[in-house]
Amino acid sequence: MDPQQFIVPPGLTIAPEDDPYGPYVALSRRQWADLADTIPWTLDSDTLARLRGLGDPTDHAEVLEVYHPLTQLLNLYWERTNALFSSSHDFLGLNDKQVPFVIGVAGSVAVGKSTTARLLQELLARGPRRPKVELITTDGFLYPNHLLEAMGIAHRKGFPESYDRAALLQFVIDVKSGKSDVTAPVYSHLIYDIVPDERIVIGEPDILIVEGLNVLQPARRRSDGTTALAVSDFFDFTVYVDARTSFIRQWYIDRFFALRATAFRDPKSFFRRYAEMSEAEALSTAGTFWDTINGPNLELNIRPTRGRATAILRKGENHAVTWVRIRKV
Repeated sequence: MDPQQFIVPPGLTIAPEDDPYGPYVALSRRQWADLADTIPWTLDSDTLARLRGLGDPTDHAEVLEVYHPLTQLLNLYWERTNALFSSSHDFLGLNDKQVPFVIGVAGSVAVGKSTTARLLQELLARGPRRPKVELITTDGFLYPNHLLEAMGIAHRKGFPESYDRAALLQFVIDVKSGKSDVTAPVYSHLIYDIVPDERIVIGEPDILIVEGLNVLQPARRRSDGTTALAVSDFFDFTVYVDARTSFIRQWYIDRFFALRATAFRDPKSFFRRYAEMSEAEALSTAGTFWDTINGPNLELNIRPTRGRATAILRKGENHAVTWVRIRKV
């Protein structure tokens, strides 16, 4: 499967809402699945269960029909990028080591992007050349709670301004440039904050996956009119996980209730008080969180970046991917 084949082969159906002269080709799940070659390995049930997020119903059929083709396409991009790197460095008379291939995975809270990122990491690492694949989430680059409070934006956690974007950018630049043992902060969903004095080490991967809400944000314009660099400038391939807002809102509420019965009951949990609420109170609270924080962030900041992705995975009401868009230009 070559990336160039996405110039709409004869007989390939394009979704009616798509512009045939636009930048994407849209494929139904069946059409997308049919593009992949036979792959001689699968994920066992225990591995798939480990990779799925809470309440995520991703099954073996979805791995086979959605993620195998995507992994195969990513392998093609990786190999061609490596070949271009080698050819250009030969031309320039350089002898630098191959730099990592960087994949960005974006999407709303509760849409399943973390499961997508973990599946891609697992599947890519099982590829023919057994690359070293690392995964980092941008949660670690959120400002600590005390700084968010001091900045007056604690209620906007997850919005672009709540991240230390300079630190995230420097991290990706360091990894992309081939620097060894690059470190990043660690975020704990249990305490809902950055873990003091704890770092994760990324050691010269072949492929790095960067997963987060806002990783596809374009560069910001400075006050003097110049344009800054953006994390997305250093991505070689990007994936956006998409669904209707009404579906995502329900998945968020469902996950909130699932957490009430599990992680929220941990005495150390920042959200311990929500486990003690009545169902009516919990439903109201979850709905308010979505309507005042996560929903606006999706509509104002996250979904507008969808058109910057290389691949868009569109999910239906049952959380399963129903069609795929791939950038053809």
